[in-house]
Amino acid sequence: MCAGGGVASDDVLITGRGPVTVVALHGIQGTRGAWMPLAQQLADRCTFVLPNLPGRGNAMPPADAQACSLDACAEVLHRTLRHYVRGPFVLAGWSMGVSVALAYLAGAHQHSGRPLPAELLLVSGTPQLNAVQWFEPGPPAALLQAIATRERRLALREAADHRTVAWTWESIRHTDQRSALAQVRCRTLVIHGSEDDDCPLAHGEMLANGIADAELLVLPGAGHGVLTQRTSEIARHLRARWPAQSA
Repeated sequence: MCAGGGVASDDVLITGRGPVTVVALHGIQGTRGAWMPLAQQLADRCTFVLPNLPGRGNAMPPADAQACSLDACAEVLHRTLRHYVRGPFVLAGWSMGVSVALAYLAGAHQHSGRPLPAELLLVSGTPQLNAVQWFEPGPPAALLQAIATRERRLALREAADHRTVAWTWESIRHTDQRSALAQVRCRTLVIHGSEDDDCPLAHGEMLANGIADAELLVLPGAGHGVLTQRTSEIARHLRARWPAQSA
């Protein structure tokens, strides 16, 4: 979706019937489908609100790289919260979705009145995108090939078009959000695979160490795609963490 777009340009799915509202953001190459296995396992405990970011699913394609920035994605999140969420909510992100969540929180601290989450769930993310190398540097054709290769490696259920991914990477790859972590005040759970090659475990540790009182759950042997690799294990942990009677 282009900067300045409206809710009619967005693509949001609400699934589940539980009392815990979870607004969940997908990664750079995926769609909200990345969250569907977990949402299905937690359907009686949670109601998942799942936006597709620009150029994914039926969300309006971006006009340029600027429309794929973290701030542009955070604006999609803001509209989603304004139009689809009432009351307390958990803000969740996987991979780049963690970066979008952090960008939204940084903006919310500058603009009073924006909804703030009761809790954060940060999965397979990093506060320092300029220290990860999701794609090898190279000419545009090589980047598109690297995007296709990574898509296959992550076995994504649904994938963003390759031009959108290239623009997104161009827009976000120099980002460093470490200084924003100290501003996070809500309860936070960081989940990370010990064998994550895309965001090595040290990045999850940076998140957990930078956010006051954050809990780190390390999944031994898991890679970047923990939402599909360890769906049942994560679901069991979240059921224990989120009592059925509260949001």
